[in-house]
Amino acid sequence: MTATSLPPNSAPRVRVRANRLVLYTVLVALTGLFIGPFGWLILSGLKTPAELAASPVHWLPTTFQWQNFADAFNLIDFLGYARNSLIIALIYAVLVTLSSAWVGFGFARLEAPGKKTLFGILIGSMMLPQMITLLPTYLIFAKLGMVDTYWPWVFWGLAAAPYLVFLFRQFFAGLPRELEEAAIVDGCGYGMIFWRIFLPQSWPVLSASFVIAFTWSWGDYIAPQLLLSTDKSTLAVAVMTTYVTSAGTPVANLQAAASVMYVVPILLIFLVAQRGFVAGMSTTGLK
Repeated sequence: MTATSLPPNSAPRVRVRANRLVLYTVLVALTGLFIGPFGWLILSGLKTPAELAASPVHWLPTTFQWQNFADAFNLIDFLGYARNSLIIALIYAVLVTLSSAWVGFGFARLEAPGKKTLFGILIGSMMLPQMITLLPTYLIFAKLGMVDTYWPWVFWGLAAAPYLVFLFRQFFAGLPRELEEAAIVDGCGYGMIFWRIFLPQSWPVLSASFVIAFTWSWGDYIAPQLLLSTDKSTLAVAVMTTYVTSAGTPVANLQAAASVMYVVPILLIFLVAQRGFVAGMSTTGLK
């Protein structure tokens, strides 16, 4: 072997390292792409209104305006709006997770005429834009006297969500048939089979579904704005509508600071449930 020759099996190692370098470069670029807007939001919350309106753009604030976060917190009943958002999000997330698990169990393990057709209609309903059902939804709840109450989120939660039903259906379809057959021999009905056997084993999908549903409800602006009064409204509505001048112009730096504090609970929930969320999304559909 000459001084310039490569040892055996070195070429595959070089290729592997090169592939890893490319992969890591792409991952870092994608991470920066997704984190970039949130980083810009944080910087916007630390600037003065003049710096936000400056042209050319001031990428970094001259002096970090930490007082913006205190002002954004104190100018409105921040904790009160956050409490309303938390109540609505927890009610909806818990109920829709359980109801979607029950419906997904039925589609996965029970046999009935037209089951595939019903499941296709359910999945097809995900393509309906929210704006199409907005007016009928409001009229229904207005007729029932549920406007300015939290009952709409209770009924939405009990009605299940098509995407979450799909997740649970795919997960339950992959569990062995012997589990329910053994339970039936022991005298269990399908209700007992669901609660005692299938649901305890579905914790990855339960975790993922809860995080998804909580995020949906916490980040919803349209439904609270349409159905709730100011006192019962959520933090999403307050952040978008209350930080304005007397002329109605938005105070962008305070909105940005409030938005950062508004996003923090979602980040904390995801970090706590990250393992279950990732496991649920990765195991769904595997048999």
